[in-house]
Amino acid sequence: MTLHEDAHGVLARWVAPDTEQERLRQVYLAHLDAHPDAMSRDCHPDHLTASLVIVSADHSRVLLTLHRRIKRWLQTGGHCEPGDATLLGAAHREGREESGLHTLTVDPEPVLLSLHEVPSCGPIRPSHHLDVQFVGVASDERITISDESDDLAWFDLDDLPETTDQSVRDLTAAATRRLRGTPSPSPSPGRR
Repeated sequence: MTLHEDAHGVLARWVAPDTEQERLRQVYLAHLDAHPDAMSRDCHPDHLTASLVIVSADHSRVLLTLHRRIKRWLQTGGHCEPGDATLLGAAHREGREESGLHTLTVDPEPVLLSLHEVPSCGPIRPSHHLDVQFVGVASDERITISDESDDLAWFDLDDLPETTDQSVRDLTAAATRRLRGTPSPSPSPGRR
């Protein structure tokens, strides 16, 4: 199975939590149907990405990264890479790379979708990331700032930085609801 096929399957099975998320799910599926390269950053002007909001083991804090280029506090995530076999695997890899956390338990079902304009991603403007967002739980809190970030920090769920945009606040709230509504997710097969 290709990464493209995996992403299509994940989104085809996913039950959106509301009508806006369902609309985005349909947009993503149509994009995948229209673009064989939809998972690649070379697909212009839009392509799918994967992100991971990381929550502390006690579910009281969220890890955010101050993105070096964008200068905003965001969840971990980014472009899918040629070696990624699954969308979940891409989100998991991005979470590990950008946090320095080696043991993350990732819920295999997306928590939200976020379609957002990106200022510098390819030659065509406007361009968009069609982000598929997952939630992960860290087993420890020893973090390492990556070269993509100016800072990396844990924040109480009810005390996010003032400059945090609404999409990250929505993602954090959705992750919190997911984690409080279900037991901690089991580790992904073959990943820990």
